[in-house]
Amino acid sequence: MFLAQARPVQGANPDRLDIMAQKSSPSPAARFFGNDDWDAPAEQHAPVPAAGTEDPGLSTAALEESVRPRSLDDFIGQEELRANLRVYLGAARERGGALDHTLFYGNPGLGKTTLAQIMAAELGVNLVCTSGPVLERSGDLAAILTNLSRNDILFVDEIHRMPIAVEEVLYPAMEDFKLDLVIGQGPAARTVKIDLEPFTLVGATTRMGLISAPLRGRFGILSQLEFYTPAELARVVLRTAHILGIAVTPDGAEEIGRRSRGTPRIANRLLRRVRDFAMMGGHDVITAEQAAEALRRMDVDEIGLDRMDRRLLEVMITHYDGGPVGLKTLAVACSEEVRTIEEIYEPYLIQCGLLKRTPRGRMVTAKAYRHLNLLLR
Repeated sequence: MFLAQARPVQGANPDRLDIMAQKSSPSPAARFFGNDDWDAPAEQHAPVPAAGTEDPGLSTAALEESVRPRSLDDFIGQEELRANLRVYLGAARERGGALDHTLFYGNPGLGKTTLAQIMAAELGVNLVCTSGPVLERSGDLAAILTNLSRNDILFVDEIHRMPIAVEEVLYPAMEDFKLDLVIGQGPAARTVKIDLEPFTLVGATTRMGLISAPLRGRFGILSQLEFYTPAELARVVLRTAHILGIAVTPDGAEEIGRRSRGTPRIANRLLRRVRDFAMMGGHDVITAEQAAEALRRMDVDEIGLDRMDRRLLEVMITHYDGGPVGLKTLAVACSEEVRTIEEIYEPYLIQCGLLKRTPRGRMVTAKAYRHLNLLLR
């Protein structure tokens, strides 16, 4: 079982300060962003590799962690959600009690886990992380709940995959901060009630419809995360580039943001890959032209569709006259899993207006024909 505690980050990691404090000649990134900021004390910067490079000792997970926003002020996008969350957190601090149980839902990579970490940091409490598939037995959840301190946050990712038996343990815990445990079996079995410290359950799911009504009804705060706009993603790219020491022009950031499928996680990934192409091409600064060429070589088109996105649309058009076609049939035709199509590819295609769901199956739209330069049948 994975358990972790999140602590509010007050400054840079001391282990990295020696690297960031070195006063060598300005890097391309330093020259691009301006010396005033990069000459500031090292503790004002996030714990990141030297400008223009990535520390080879950092894993991909560590790099992603280094660019996570640490506060609501740092978090880009989801304006209405952030404004409401700021109110809820402020009220909880004023009361001195636990925040209401919160459920975040939306597509992968939009910031659900990051928001849970920010909530813990803003409230100054511990964050304990686990996921639905890991909680196989009710005893697993009971062990976590009994170890929570007052007002701690328990974050359950993929909460829709939690077994029903485990889910039922949550009901009294969420409502009354009590555990109802059955000890023993058969006629000798007895029920024991255990008092819990007040806590906040924060759930995250990509499939809201799979969460049972009894569990969903016990969340006091339900917040949906939407796809990001290209302008918001450009801001994400610029922020990440600054942290990682990658020099990118505003139009270069816009080019990457436009092709990031409305998802910050994808924007950060594409930025690092475009940086690789720019570096090997001898460029110090990523421009729109260099970003477009790198993304073309990665088979990412102008609106962010990749090879599989286009294959799904082309198969529906060439094999099934644009649809309607069943999801299972489409999955077989494209040699892809149903769940992958449904959760990864389909939401963005629908968001772009290239695909639509009907009672008889999936159908491509006239916009899809135009995007693929195919004649409408």
